[in-house]
Amino acid sequence: MVKRIYNSLGLRLLLVVGLSIAIGYAFWERDWIVASCCAAGLAIVIISVHLLYKRNARKVAFLFDAIDNNDYSFKYATEGHSSDDKLVNESLNRITRMLFQAKAEAIQREKYYELIMNQVNTGIIVEDDKGNIVQTNREATRLLGLTIFTHVRQLSRVDEAVERLFEEARAGEKHQISFTNERGTVHLSVRVSEMTLREKHVRILAINDINSELDDKEIESWIRLTRVLTHEIMNSITPITSLSDTLLTTRPDADTEIRTGLEVISATGKNLMSFVESYRKFTHIPTPQPTLFYVRAFSERMVQLAYHQNNYPGIDARIEVEPEDLIVYADEGLISQVVLNLLKNAIQAIGTERKDGRIQIKAYCDPTEAVIIEVSNNGPAIPPEEAEHIFVPFFTTKENGSGIGLSISRQIMRLSGGSLVLRNDPTKGLTTFVLTFP
Repeated sequence: MVKRIYNSLGLRLLLVVGLSIAIGYAFWERDWIVASCCAAGLAIVIISVHLLYKRNARKVAFLFDAIDNNDYSFKYATEGHSSDDKLVNESLNRITRMLFQAKAEAIQREKYYELIMNQVNTGIIVEDDKGNIVQTNREATRLLGLTIFTHVRQLSRVDEAVERLFEEARAGEKHQISFTNERGTVHLSVRVSEMTLREKHVRILAINDINSELDDKEIESWIRLTRVLTHEIMNSITPITSLSDTLLTTRPDADTEIRTGLEVISATGKNLMSFVESYRKFTHIPTPQPTLFYVRAFSERMVQLAYHQNNYPGIDARIEVEPEDLIVYADEGLISQVVLNLLKNAIQAIGTERKDGRIQIKAYCDPTEAVIIEVSNNGPAIPPEEAEHIFVPFFTTKENGSGIGLSISRQIMRLSGGSLVLRNDPTKGLTTFVLTFP
């Protein structure tokens, strides 16, 4: 109790004042012994005040050292101390709690912003002046085809032109760049801005996949052209066909040559109208009505239908779905058109002569949790000069093909929010079409 009272700063200051007055009075009375004793006491009290100050200073220094080391677990004792020590210790403990709470909130905000960055469809890359990648999100690494991205030099594995762009791009610039990887040709738009982050100059590059935009514009152009052509052709053929049918009905007495000519005109016109009507399907795909369905059961039905329509006994079909209960959210009716068309093309590509024909349907989830369905076959590979055009409407290498099957399939996938791409793998002897569902 006595020690606690003595350790009180207020008492020590009171002793300093009292001893100072006593020294003055002793000098006034010329009592040198009392003055000396009081001076000695004053020195002792002043030294104790200084030591108390140093002890509190060491507490504060220890506090900041612990904070620098991210150690917020320590706590100063408040019991058994003077009121002044207790006040100092409680204040330091409060500072520790406040700083710990502020740090926890900062970490939480950083995780929140990181979560938001990983949910956006734009790739974000923060790069310093030395080429170090300060921060990035999942979309950026997906678009660039990298699993780890820590320095701009790693882009040389993607494409040297991409590496140069990331090194030389300056704030305010906009660029478009293309490169080829296992997913095919990738078209990216790049926007550059800058800022100072933690006293360090950084550039922020926002990258977007514009493949879908380019494909959508191309498809839209083909749709407009098809609508114009089918409209004009139908307007021209319909009256010719109708007139020839009318003449055949009203002129039964016409000679054989004229009647045969009218029948040829009518039959040709009707065949042409049927041919044009098939192209109208390309411009009138219904709006998807998505539902949830199991990929395994769906794939098995598609294989049975494809085998029923195309009797090729030498072709073996295999289905791999991981996990077994994998489901997809899409319009099952429209997607069945896509898969059936791919299976039919695969069966025709393998042909009847090959006895080891193999078709494989593989379904799984990628790291972004998108559902992937791959339809592969071991038939002849599609030549590169043809692979560039297989999704173009009316392009076909088949003698009786219409050239709209794959273009309709890609448009259905676009309307469903997904994609359809070709991936040739010469090393495995496989031609694979990849359907991606977000």
